[in-house]
Amino acid sequence: MFGPVVDNLVAQLSRLPGVGTRTAQRLAFHLLRIPADEADALAAAIREVKERIRSCRECGNLTEEELCAICLDARRDRTVICVVEQPADLVSLERTHSYQGLYHVLGGALSPLDGVDPEHLRIDELIQRVDADGVQEVVLATNPTMTGEATAAYLADRLRDRTRVTRLASGLPVGGDLEYADEVTLGRALTGRREM
Repeated sequence: MFGPVVDNLVAQLSRLPGVGTRTAQRLAFHLLRIPADEADALAAAIREVKERIRSCRECGNLTEEELCAICLDARRDRTVICVVEQPADLVSLERTHSYQGLYHVLGGALSPLDGVDPEHLRIDELIQRVDADGVQEVVLATNPTMTGEATAAYLADRLRDRTRVTRLASGLPVGGDLEYADEVTLGRALTGRREM
């Protein structure tokens, strides 16, 4: 509609997660309106992050160095590892300031229908860390989705004889109404109840 160059930009932008065709068009038009130096700065930032950022050798988090800042932090509790699917999940947990252990980023969740099997994730690396580093607890913090639950069950089975395995609690959100909660959420809230 606007020429092959603009159509290609819209197509590339619409490949980003959460960006549909209409949003991609708005972004493309915005990029066309801004000064060339701003567009160049964005392009340079994308190029630089692709060149410099890599996975932490130990946990799989994003870093510019061999080890990420969390793995290098001597104040962290090295006897506890929290397992997450993606680096973005790690960031969410860090924002709580409630966890002081180490992390392990799997790189996704098990999904045989999508071709994601155990060998495609960083599961063997997790087992090696648990066996070698004296880990006393592994906290499974995979997403509460079908694939996340399947991944957590698989990991619990693999780790059960090696260390204590726990799962993040799930249930009602703060500020939520019982009336609007689904049966699964209410069931988990009842199962995970604690004494006051």
